[in-house]
Amino acid sequence: MLPPAAKPKIAISACLMGAEVRYNGGHKASRLCSQILTDYFDFVPVCPEVAIGLGIPREPIRLVGDPAQPEAVGTVDRYLNVTRPLADFGQRMAADLVDICGYIFMQKSPSCGLERVKVYRANGTTLDGGGRGIYAQAFCALHPDLPVEEDGRLNDPVLRENFLTRVFAYSAWQHLLTEGLSRRGLTDFHSRYKYLLMAHNPVQYKTLGALLGNMGRSDPQELGPHYFSELMAALKKCATRRTHTNVLQHLSGYLKQAISAEDKQEVQQVIGQYHQGIVPLVVPLTLLKHHFRQHPDPYIAQQVYLQPHPENLSLRNAI
Repeated sequence: MLPPAAKPKIAISACLMGAEVRYNGGHKASRLCSQILTDYFDFVPVCPEVAIGLGIPREPIRLVGDPAQPEAVGTVDRYLNVTRPLADFGQRMAADLVDICGYIFMQKSPSCGLERVKVYRANGTTLDGGGRGIYAQAFCALHPDLPVEEDGRLNDPVLRENFLTRVFAYSAWQHLLTEGLSRRGLTDFHSRYKYLLMAHNPVQYKTLGALLGNMGRSDPQELGPHYFSELMAALKKCATRRTHTNVLQHLSGYLKQAISAEDKQEVQQVIGQYHQGIVPLVVPLTLLKHHFRQHPDPYIAQQVYLQPHPENLSLRNAI
């Protein structure tokens, strides 16, 4: 378990932590969030519907109108319109929650859903595609780089690993900001994220390298936020077996002078098994880390890719 001071903060829909705040007086407790991730993160529960004064239990609300700009109205009392209060609360919380590193939203919610929330026509039929919850839309508009995800999607091991990788990257960036941005700090940060970026988005890795390579006399305070936005966009793209395999091969190259022919053959065999889907990512990584413990390389030792999140979360055991 991480010491409390080291835990990144994640905002979360309160019902996912077991709070009985839903319209029917119930909750939607997520075992992943409320029992497993609490060892690694400080959660900040938020229920926008209760916060704006709606009771428990309460009349459900739903989205109506234009999916791009829907209104949140009562399902019984059509004159109940909480669009403005939800949007205002989203903007207020975006201003208050400046130290969070991620947000987990309740899916399908007319206030908190991130995508495909049902939007209704005036006649009661649903529109194709759906929309985004009013509160979530207002909040995310003011935190475009923040890692956000819906609870249901976290059941997918690839999406779960991707989201938490981004949360820890966001936390690392916040830590860098507290030290003060410098050219050296930016260059070192990018160097540590080299292979993680290559796994997620090889093209963007080169673009970011070029951005810092042309830093020249640019003010790091101005360049930094642009770099970070591009970094978070790159990490949002899920790494694949092909891109992970490419990175594993790069890492194995640092061992070619250090390990025996027999060990090299075993490394290649295990990387091949991962590429074919026979073993999960943790298997070749564990073998590589074993060899790097025997034959340390200072450049590889600093690579975030080897451990982008706490090992006990076992996120790479399922991908």
